[in-house]
Amino acid sequence: MDEALLHHAALPMQVSFDHPAARRRRSDSLVLALTSGGVTGLGECAPRPYVTGETTAGVRAELQRVPMARLLERLRTTGGSGSSGGSGGSDSSRSEELLELLRRDGFARTFGITGGNNLICLLETAVLDLLGQRLGRGVGELIRPAGPGPSGDGREPLPVSQVIDLGTGVEEFLATRGPFHFVKVKASADIERDARTVTAIREALGPGVPVMVDANMSWTYDEALGNIKRLADCGAGLIEEPLRKGSWDELRDLRRGTGVPIMLDESLCSLDDARTAVRTGAADAFNIRVAKCGGLLNSAAIIDFAREHGIAFQIGVQVAETGPLIAASRQLAFRHRDAITVEAGQSDRFFEQMIVTPAPAVDRAANTISPAEGAGFGMALDDSARAWAVLRHAPDTDRWQPVGGGGESYEG
Repeated sequence: MDEALLHHAALPMQVSFDHPAARRRRSDSLVLALTSGGVTGLGECAPRPYVTGETTAGVRAELQRVPMARLLERLRTTGGSGSSGGSGGSDSSRSEELLELLRRDGFARTFGITGGNNLICLLETAVLDLLGQRLGRGVGELIRPAGPGPSGDGREPLPVSQVIDLGTGVEEFLATRGPFHFVKVKASADIERDARTVTAIREALGPGVPVMVDANMSWTYDEALGNIKRLADCGAGLIEEPLRKGSWDELRDLRRGTGVPIMLDESLCSLDDARTAVRTGAADAFNIRVAKCGGLLNSAAIIDFAREHGIAFQIGVQVAETGPLIAASRQLAFRHRDAITVEAGQSDRFFEQMIVTPAPAVDRAANTISPAEGAGFGMALDDSARAWAVLRHAPDTDRWQPVGGGGESYEG
């Protein structure tokens, strides 16, 4: 039977993560298990109000307005109305046709769905995982076919960056988090503390390891001018999101006034944002995070645009992703190996038990990640996920019902 099962994963974290925009003690993700034709695809989003203005409650309400029965029907047909193939053909040929539509038109247009970036990410990742399993291919191959160059299908491990947040001392960080390939320092309210942190990291690691400071929109323009110069003198080579979101002209002036490269994160949530950043000269690099960018297909399009305009990029993560989003970011990273760095997250440190199996792994001896095995995302829900299930949708009624019975039902 075709169905959709929504989970609100609020997993307690064994260690907290603090930065200027938020303090996190639990995960806050929506995970969707979408079943069609006996195959289940997993999707996830991790909305953050300070990034896109979205919340899990808001995305959940948006999802309840999605015509889910129609979406599931599309997964059983060739490509919808107007398709030359109708609903005939094999599962493989129907999946290939739908995949071509997704690559050409994007998820929202293909399925006729409107909503915020995290809703699109939640649904798209589940659909791509399902299609990957049907076709016997990894999701990365679905979004970008194999080819020469940095987007090819090499399977050698990728090095990942290490992040020092406000709850970790620099001595502990240097002693326990290596080996280091790229370091991100979360800024504090004390520039001298940050200067000491950057100095200690640079002295310990030497000139060969890039060091970036992420201010998470916490500085005024005048503060940023002084802070960036101070941190650059200490060895920081890149600054992430120093000003309030969307401060395009001031970001351009900062780049010119300090000579230090700027990476955009919270300001970069769409291809339109990327175009604005290039037009105004506001950035040297983009932080591509799948959920805030509206899914894998939109993320890949932003990366293509960045390359065309000489903008560097990193593959980032939201703090405390719970499984499918981690897999999605890694599939993107292995298809775009020219990223300046890749964030792997810290799920192995944050959570005693993941809600997916196998749990996403990091080789901490080398601080690298390897490609996933298997089709789709190469993971399934763990039995522990049942505790986080909140809504079930049945296509025969096209209604959402709270898991556990009783309560209010919702139109699809």
